[in-house]
Amino acid sequence: MVAGKPLAAAMFVAALSASVASAQTPEFTPRDETPEQFPAGPGRDEAFYACVACHNFKLVAAQGLDRERWSGTLDWMTVRHNMPVLEGDDRKLILDYLASTFPPKPAAAGGGWKSPFAPQ
Repeated sequence: MVAGKPLAAAMFVAALSASVASAQTPEFTPRDETPEQFPAGPGRDEAFYACVACHNFKLVAAQGLDRERWSGTLDWMTVRHNMPVLEGDDRKLILDYLASTFPPKPAAAGGGWKSPFAPQ
């Protein structure tokens, strides 16, 4: 073994364990966020409060998905995480806001990092 690798591996495992432990601590509050911190538009408040029931809205804003993928994400969270089902006008309003406000991000110059979950 190369000197330093066991220490690096041990540090990685410790950091991973700490992050997993902290991820399991439920904090079902919007933390210090408010809807007004995000781009204005129809559906902002509804999307904000639907999402912050489980996680912060900055996580949502960072996704950058097209409408189809936003819709699939809502379906996945309903099935996988027991998110209340969004239907009808409520679903349309939230999807309209998410798709128009947080669309896919352009690829970084020079290739950059690409999400393994992005469509090919």
